[in-house]
Amino acid sequence: MSFERLKKILKAPRVLVLLFFLIAALVAINPQLQDQGIAIRSVKQNSTASLAGMENPKQNIKPTQREIILSINNKPINEETVYFAIIKNLPVNSSARITTTKKSYVLLVRPKVIYKVSGERELVNKTHIDANTNETIVEEVLVNKTLKEELGSEEIGIETELRPSTNIRKGLDLQGGTRVLLEPEHQLSPDNMSYLVDSLKERLNVYGLSDIVVTEAADLPSYLGGTGKQFIVVEIAGATKQEVLDLLGKQGKFEAKIGNQTVFIGGRDITMVARSAAQAGIDPSAGCRLSGSSGSDWTCRFRFAITLTPGAAQRQADITKNIDIVSDRGQEYLSEKLVLYLDDAQVDELSIGAELRGRAITDIAISGSGSGRTRQEATNTALANMRRLQTILQTGSLPIKLNVVTLETISPTLGKEFVNNALVVGLLSALVISFIVYVKYRRLIISIPIALTSLSEVVLLLGFAALINWNLDLAAIAGIILSIGTGFNHQIIITDEILYGGSKQQFVDWKTRVKRGILIIMTSYVTTTAAMVPLWFAGAGLLRGFAITTIFGFTFGVFISRPAYAAMAEILLKE
Repeated sequence: MSFERLKKILKAPRVLVLLFFLIAALVAINPQLQDQGIAIRSVKQNSTASLAGMENPKQNIKPTQREIILSINNKPINEETVYFAIIKNLPVNSSARITTTKKSYVLLVRPKVIYKVSGERELVNKTHIDANTNETIVEEVLVNKTLKEELGSEEIGIETELRPSTNIRKGLDLQGGTRVLLEPEHQLSPDNMSYLVDSLKERLNVYGLSDIVVTEAADLPSYLGGTGKQFIVVEIAGATKQEVLDLLGKQGKFEAKIGNQTVFIGGRDITMVARSAAQAGIDPSAGCRLSGSSGSDWTCRFRFAITLTPGAAQRQADITKNIDIVSDRGQEYLSEKLVLYLDDAQVDELSIGAELRGRAITDIAISGSGSGRTRQEATNTALANMRRLQTILQTGSLPIKLNVVTLETISPTLGKEFVNNALVVGLLSALVISFIVYVKYRRLIISIPIALTSLSEVVLLLGFAALINWNLDLAAIAGIILSIGTGFNHQIIITDEILYGGSKQQFVDWKTRVKRGILIIMTSYVTTTAAMVPLWFAGAGLLRGFAITTIFGFTFGVFISRPAYAAMAEILLKE
């Protein structure tokens, strides 16, 4: 191919459009050349790492933006085996400095302690307040002796994975984990279904699991051959089948305690959690202010109302009437805090205003805060914390019984084999088709642009998936392979129309021939897209990946890459 032809191709408007979208796709994919370090996948709540300030990655963060562990005690971490070897040998009660791409953390390695109740008996002092005299009474009580035993060092609470090399997210089929299909006991309204999904997400997030995908799904209506049922698909990377069953099978008990006494239980004792702008939001009396030792950080306080049943209000009055009042920064609070538990796991604790001591009040205000480097960041954090707490208060138990329809587990090893097999199949398919194209036309000047155009469609699809945080699973890979095959077919149609279509005189009426080829392709595009729409919903949405990649693969091909190929073919074959 001459340099003049290449210049004409690169100046063609349709080719320039393709190049623009290819560059945008590569930016979205963001391929990484660095391989040092391992990514933090999740941080367990109340673990050593959590207490040191390490946090779970945000759900919608790009893979390449995840926090990466670079070293532990100045020892570089290049792979997971090195990480686990270092963590395993950390001495009890020693400190470990973990340096990440975000900051440096100092962790205290705690001993792993278990308590055993022995047959021996011992006298202990038990203190209580006399309800009539308000006097403190100390009594000696005989109880079984509890023995403390240390079993090495406690896990620091960090789940890791290989450092992501791109922003392409792998679905459950490719990275391993558990998928469960749940069906509500009866039909729900859209609002109730959305609330149920939020409740499930909160339940799973409380347990420190990451890479959680909880989505609504529905089968096709009965008049289209489906069941019309509603479903919820839960996907958890790295979790076993039993862990998922334990989490989703629990009742979802929410409790608020003062000391060791239960004040109210979610669902049963909470009649209303305010979410309107008038009753929930940034506290106007506290607002946002500079905080921190340097005075450069911001803290914003939120406030929202909840309503308790009269019985719960009276219980609160009885429990708080003898609690001391303390002052903090000019504000008076009870010396005991209200601690929130979900399935016996602590999720938050709140200060109790002194005005609530001994009073049976049904309408109370819950407050909290959020911090950030800027006022806007602190505001966003506070509002996110408020929504999280509101959801927790409403998830004492799931609003409706869920039945497990299917539950499947895929090991990470099998997922890796799926990726390798898909890559091999895709590469072999492209090579075989490219060879057939060469045999048909006997011209590299045709077969090479066809192969490159099909490769560009794959890059566009992967860039789109990275941009919208779409998880690529086996169904999506099948759609990509289908798009590759269809792309070859459409380009052959364009080539045949240019070479042999219309008049028997070769290279006459180019625009008419190209338009006729594009018209054939557009007809195929419309019919294929119409066929994919039902698959978007069929099978409770489990085939959605195939439908999405097929539809968008065809769209990118018809409107971007194949017109560009037509422009290239016209320049290459016209002379």
